[in-house]
Amino acid sequence: MTYLALALGIVFNAGANILMKVAMRGVGTLDSLGFGPYVRGMLSSGWLWGGVASFVTALVFYTYVLSKMNLSVAYPVFTSVGFAIVILFSSLSLKEAVGWWQVVGFVLIIAGVWLVLVKQTVA
Repeated sequence: MTYLALALGIVFNAGANILMKVAMRGVGTLDSLGFGPYVRGMLSSGWLWGGVASFVTALVFYTYVLSKMNLSVAYPVFTSVGFAIVILFSSLSLKEAVGWWQVVGFVLIIAGVWLVLVKQTVA
């Protein structure tokens, strides 16, 4: 159950960041809109509220994981796998450019996750 909760927490956390990015694409920038319209645009975005809900859901799963797993393992896995999901989604769905160094970093992240999990024990 711990690894399932970790996986769900990671997916919901990465999903929250993706939803917030999609929301902000539809809002515009603070520089061009001014503070009031920018905040109103944010607060009226269903995508943003979906992102907030995803963050809350990720928090529920992650706190469960922390009750069962060492922080020194859970946090690096949680953040690094989330990075990998966001990089892949950004490249494939949002059509963001991913450079050579990002690919190298992505491979190193995956290698690091594997190293962290090799001798990991669940409480």
